[in-house]
Amino acid sequence: MARPARSSMSLSRRRMLALTGAGALGASLAACGDNTGRGTGTGGEAAPSSGGGRATLAQWYHQYGEAGTQDAVERYAADYPDADVTVSWKPGDYDQSTAASLLTDAGPDVFEYGNGPTIDMIKGDQVADLTDLFGDTLDDFTPSLVERMTYDGKVWAVPQVLDMQVLVYRRSMLEEAGIEPPQQMADLVAAAKELSRGDVKGLFLGNDGGAGLLGGPMLWAAGLDYLDGEQVGFQDAGAAEALSVLRTLWTDESLLLGQAKDWFDPEALTAGRAAMQWTGLWTFPAISEALGDDFGAIPWPALEGGSPSVPVGAYGSCVSTRATDVEAARAFVQWLWIDQTDKQLDFATAYGFHVPSRTSLIPEAEVLSSGPAADAAGYVTEYGHAQTPLLWTPRSATAWSDMMSRIVRDGADPQEELDALVPIVEDELERVTA
Repeated sequence: MARPARSSMSLSRRRMLALTGAGALGASLAACGDNTGRGTGTGGEAAPSSGGGRATLAQWYHQYGEAGTQDAVERYAADYPDADVTVSWKPGDYDQSTAASLLTDAGPDVFEYGNGPTIDMIKGDQVADLTDLFGDTLDDFTPSLVERMTYDGKVWAVPQVLDMQVLVYRRSMLEEAGIEPPQQMADLVAAAKELSRGDVKGLFLGNDGGAGLLGGPMLWAAGLDYLDGEQVGFQDAGAAEALSVLRTLWTDESLLLGQAKDWFDPEALTAGRAAMQWTGLWTFPAISEALGDDFGAIPWPALEGGSPSVPVGAYGSCVSTRATDVEAARAFVQWLWIDQTDKQLDFATAYGFHVPSRTSLIPEAEVLSSGPAADAAGYVTEYGHAQTPLLWTPRSATAWSDMMSRIVRDGADPQEELDALVPIVEDELERVTA
């Protein structure tokens, strides 16, 4: 049975989720990368072949901040009966260094990557097709993550554990004001304004007013997305209207700003400086410790024609095509991230607060069995969206992020900004689909 989740607030697996709504995955990777800070860890290099016909595999992880994670993955590797697996714990800019290593013979056999490999890795034949490893389990994995890690009908990574973002609120503050948890965007805007009283603001979306995180949820709220297949997905007139909501919240002075700790820490909510806050599932232990049951969690509200949403992300386990033994590496990935459900549940819930990527394991996670955590876990399947599409490249993500800042903070015209972004995104789509 998994140990209770620790309430440590060291930035952690949320790395890919901190990156953005803007989808900069890959650009900062995911600032989340580095808004997910993982503490410090030790590095390790792959051992030489053990000889005797037994496969030796090098497996890479980025540096997690949650206590116990390194020991856990090393224990999993040691349990594997069919090969000698050496775990390397990589500090620093993991995403950039791993991507570069795949072009050499000094890279890993098995490695994790935020939301799966990039389209350039796939098109460059740097990662192996893992589709057949799933067998009849594919439908058990979170659909939005499977879709994110699929290209040309093939699945290129196995989701490990899932992180998500939600809107949390102080029950007592809303009840005192006679306000129901907002389900529609107009209700959120009105509630944020009404709850802003004295030193308390109605809503905390991060110190940038949500510019870096809420672009995707605003599109989904309107029934749109960054991309529609291999086409731009935000050319509908509803996109400009949706993004303008964040500017309205900014000018209404409903937003808490200038905090020492940003959106990924719950202090604004727990200290009573904001009645509602956009944050990640990983903060729930700290919120519960501070507030007991005086909080709830809901998805980002919908606009007319759209639906509520929660962004989800996961590191995916990948196999390099330069592996010394690709089939042995694939077999290890199947064993660890598909067959060993006890280890998957352990990794998701014993060293932090995360959701198993397999839906059948969620009911077995005690920490997700009741209260706001159970509500949030249920939103994953009903309202979950991968942070960004596979074809949303770092260049597109950076241009989007810059645009969002201009709209939210500077008051730039949303439609003009979106129109100027279209050719940049179309150029990138042409490049990666050629």
